[in-house]
Amino acid sequence: MKAIEYKIRRSRRKTLSLAIERDGSVLVRVPFGTSDSTVEDFIHRHRVWLNRKLEEYRPPILDLSDGAELILFGAPYTIGTGRTSIVGDRVYLPEEGREAALVRLMKRFVREVMDVFTARLARRYDFTYAGVRISSARTRWGSCSRDGFIHYTFRIAFLPTAVVEYIAIHELCHTVRFDHSAAFWREVESCLPDWRARRNALKEHSGLMNLL
Repeated sequence: MKAIEYKIRRSRRKTLSLAIERDGSVLVRVPFGTSDSTVEDFIHRHRVWLNRKLEEYRPPILDLSDGAELILFGAPYTIGTGRTSIVGDRVYLPEEGREAALVRLMKRFVREVMDVFTARLARRYDFTYAGVRISSARTRWGSCSRDGFIHYTFRIAFLPTAVVEYIAIHELCHTVRFDHSAAFWREVESCLPDWRARRNALKEHSGLMNLL
């Protein structure tokens, strides 16, 4: 059986864990002081599971050819050639440099959508925030700064709407609880009783962070 390559990340955790990263690499999280032989033994004991997961791994690919379909915030859009824009249910991109054009378009589009969506949720659940900003982040779907601005990566557009709602609620809750304490999660649950299921669904879509 082929040897498994992996990275090690040491921290103050108490147990060892395995994860397949967004780029398909294997990450082993271990407590400080864990020997290399212990890590190797841990990998060996889980090599069947790891090999299966690595075989299943498929990096996400976007088809940006004319006639291809993009799903944005749960709605289908058909790609065509034209000046970079979204008109009705069509996304127009230039003949050359389509990926770069789509990134620019997504930043504008996601800003428009998340401005309205975040404001609606804030009114519904009585949150106050300073505004919405869009980034190209690959490590976080969203974040909330201490000055009250909520940041979203433009890649949030490729997620199911229920998951987008979880991200927005998560960040709005940070406007009143700037941590991940039990009190914070109670705040999230008061808005979304099924937040755990939505968080699990988000993990299943982590590969979308590699798009564009």
